[in-house]
Amino acid sequence: MNPHAAGSVILIGPAHPLRGGLATFNQRLAREFIRQGYDCQIYSFSLQYPGFLFPGTTQYSDEPAPADLKIVSRINSINPFSWWRTGRELRRLRPDLIVVRYWLPFMAPALGTILRQVRKNKHTRIVAITDNVLPHEKRPGDAPFTKYFLRSCDAFITMSDKVMQDLRTFVPDKPARQVLHPLYDNFGEPVPKAEARAKLRSLTGLPIGDGDKLLLFFGFIRRYKGLDLLLDAMADPRVRAAGIRLLIAGEFYEDDKPYRRQIERLGLADALYLRTDFIPDRDVRYYLCAADAVVQPYRNATQSGVTPLAYYFERPMIVSNVGGLPGLVPHEKAGLVTEPRPDALAGAILRLFELGEAYFIPHLRSEKGKYSWERLVGAVMEP
Repeated sequence: MNPHAAGSVILIGPAHPLRGGLATFNQRLAREFIRQGYDCQIYSFSLQYPGFLFPGTTQYSDEPAPADLKIVSRINSINPFSWWRTGRELRRLRPDLIVVRYWLPFMAPALGTILRQVRKNKHTRIVAITDNVLPHEKRPGDAPFTKYFLRSCDAFITMSDKVMQDLRTFVPDKPARQVLHPLYDNFGEPVPKAEARAKLRSLTGLPIGDGDKLLLFFGFIRRYKGLDLLLDAMADPRVRAAGIRLLIAGEFYEDDKPYRRQIERLGLADALYLRTDFIPDRDVRYYLCAADAVVQPYRNATQSGVTPLAYYFERPMIVSNVGGLPGLVPHEKAGLVTEPRPDALAGAILRLFELGEAYFIPHLRSEKGKYSWERLVGAVMEP
């Protein structure tokens, strides 16, 4: 630890070589702590999920490790000896603050055990960023696992009303603050739409036209995200007549066969561009900048990392009226809020193109100022 730093901070959660939104978030948050003068490192997983539990193709990134961060891959999520060793190591390090990510009850035994070891030093303050308190897809044991984890923490950060409400059913008295999910500003600068589409043509071979009316569904695909609802909306005769196309960019985290059968049944092949594998960080901006708008047709939601991504690249959004999404996307300002039904989604799609992209830009620029990494660090550091 650097004795001249403002304080010592350890983040616990996924980081390189693990991939995905949590790793991206944690690395960006670590950089903000460092920028503000803290001595910060990340304790990540040597094994995050056993292979049979991981729904995607690989858990690991092929991109180089970030040279500006110290990442310790230490935690084995299914090995209790690893939990105890890591907990004792962190207890001896005596950081002033641990910030731990909580997104899935499966991780509760490992994280809760580690933090109970740390607490024995009677020095380190523990703050959990709770992405979810109860998961989107519920399983037996969720509640007791979650209780075990939450009892090991001193304070909490949430990023939506829904998560705060869930949290308060478990811990009504401990300090908790709600902060907007900061902007993902680490994927490179925005590029013009024509340049982004040309880049995607060269990267993927997809025949995206410069004049296409193009929607984007971005991120991993699971039932709660409502892609099937959006496919039904894309088959609406009014949407088909308008010549609107949908780019699906993200990896299937469940069986893809029902979606492919639905596409065939609806005759949608000519209205879709499919890039259904993991999108590396270096290419993310081209997908966002190529689109006229981003659609989040979720059946249920807490918050979404796609929303701050869309704000950063100034893409209007169509979001379902569920969970925390309506509070993040002011209706007919930063985008449109609609019910998660195919007919309602189709109507919102038509309305978005009727208003036009330029209509939303001033509102997007006004809203995006609220999504700050500095604010998040400030909330974490409040006593």
